Amino acid sequence: MFAWERALGARVQGTRADAGERKDEMVSNFRQQEILELARQEGKVTVDGLAERYDVTVQTIRRDLSDLAETGRLKRVHGGAVVPSGVINIEYDERRRLNEAGKRSIGQACAGHIPNGASVFMNIGTSTEAVARSLLDHENLLVVTNNINIANILAANKSCEIIVAGGVLRRADGGIVGGLTVEMVKQFKFDYSVLGCSALDEDGDLLDFDGQEIMVSSTAIKRSREVMVVADHHKFQRKAPLTICSLCDVDILFTDAPLSSGLDEKCATWGTRVSVTSV
Repeated sequence: MFAWERALGARVQGTRADAGERKDEMVSNFRQQEILELARQEGKVTVDGLAERYDVTVQTIRRDLSDLAETGRLKRVHGGAVVPSGVINIEYDERRRLNEAGKRSIGQACAGHIPNGASVFMNIGTSTEAVARSLLDHENLLVVTNNINIANILAANKSCEIIVAGGVLRRADGGIVGGLTVEMVKQFKFDYSVLGCSALDEDGDLLDFDGQEIMVSSTAIKRSREVMVVADHHKFQRKAPLTICSLCDVDILFTDAPLSSGLDEKCATWGTRVSVTSV
């Protein structure tokens, strides 16, 4: 065989090997994304369960989980991995996909408490968006919001008057925050406020990441006859550095899982009603 033939053969083999590696990498990336979504839906994934699901070796799954753990998207635990509960907020689109069924049931329950003709404030959040979707058949609502996503959802309800509170647009989640937003919210007296949060701790404090957003929510609480909070069970497992208010300042909490006995007792003492929905 001539030298040029050997070189050409080596080049072809190298190209095939590179293509094979790229294909394996694409399959691995796709599988890791699915694993991440599964972990967010179920809270935990196991090595054995994933190996059976994807028909690969446990060593392959361990490498996938290690890759996801290195980037901070999962936390390794014995036999598998869980979604970390750190103080870094999850990307908004990812939050939308997290526990969609639970948020839908919460949204329906909360919307069922709001009568036709009511005035409502709704803040930023994927759970409050779920409430907005369940308000599409309500009539003659006045909704003030600092979230352009909620305004876009409710635009389909032709009998709903929508007022978007002005301020600084936060592109990451469609939120509108700042001093102008607070001043506009102060002009209203709402029948109801529907508030989401980033976390809910064992002391009953509603927590968030953005001080400007908290100013808007705190103002709405003071300007509302009844305050309702929508928070799915994932919020019980998360942390955030800033306090919005306490559940003692809330009239009804809508959630999709029972509270701990300690927090449930506190709510009973405060007179805060807890509505646990079923999916």
